[in-house]
Amino acid sequence: MFEGLLQPTHLLVIFAIALLVFGPKKLPELGKGIGEGIRGFKSAIKEREDGSDKTITADHDSIPR
Repeated sequence: MFEGLLQPTHLLVIFAIALLVFGPKKLPELGKGIGEGIRGFKSAIKEREDGSDKTITADHDSIPR
């Protein structure tokens, strides 16, 4: 269904539309904001995974044998 969706010509058309909508001055700011958002999301996911690993380890240590 989505095969070949991100071909170079499609990406150029998307970029051209974004350039028309946002203008040349806003695109770098928009890209920077999106990049920071993705990095924040990844770090939050990583922190959550690290925290859940510690919780599991702590639960296993508290089980009497």
